[in-house]
Amino acid sequence: MSYSKKTEPVVTHWGVRFERIPVKTKILTPQDKISDIIKEYALPLMKPGDILTISESPLAITQGRAIPVSEIRVSPLAKLLSRYVAKVPYGIGLGAPTSMQCAIEETGIMRILFAAFIGAIGKLLGRKGDFYRVAGMQAALIDAATTSPVPPYTDTVIKGPKNPQQICEDLHSEFGYEFAVMDINDIGGCWMIGGSKGVSKHFIESVMKDNPQGQGDELTPFCIVRRVDN
Repeated sequence: MSYSKKTEPVVTHWGVRFERIPVKTKILTPQDKISDIIKEYALPLMKPGDILTISESPLAITQGRAIPVSEIRVSPLAKLLSRYVAKVPYGIGLGAPTSMQCAIEETGIMRILFAAFIGAIGKLLGRKGDFYRVAGMQAALIDAATTSPVPPYTDTVIKGPKNPQQICEDLHSEFGYEFAVMDINDIGGCWMIGGSKGVSKHFIESVMKDNPQGQGDELTPFCIVRRVDN
């Protein structure tokens, strides 16, 4: 196990203290099965009552959803739409033509065009985020090339994981612990995109919002959340 240098290992939620224990693994690949990685690296460290969070990009990698830039055929529409995507502090996102192409393939041309239309209206009205609200979660979860600092994924677009809710429920059935798949960044963005039934979305987002796993080359795709009684 390891602790992030950026955050305190213990936080308080509603008067109760919780320890966050990042779990270091090897570099994950499409040949890996997430349950096997959990069994090897996380399970030996876990105790009854623990929750295990799983970062969305490493999970997506095990599903074969890291696409090399060289394999992405960018359409004229993707090039056009990417020019109008608002920049965000934590990465280029769909502002890269390769990322936009993946969004089109994930959600369909008509939905992306409608999202672009609604997003343009939203900008005129001074609203932000309309494009992603219409385009949907899979578009919002796409990580542009160069987002990951870990080879060989520096030159890949990483799509969001498939079926995160079902994966958490299956892992709960297999191991007996509670699980949550998280999308977290270093500027305060923290979302649970799937979780087993015993996980409160509000709770897990609150205790993980400072991103204790880090967002660099830590190789910590899992984090154990444990109640501290003293």
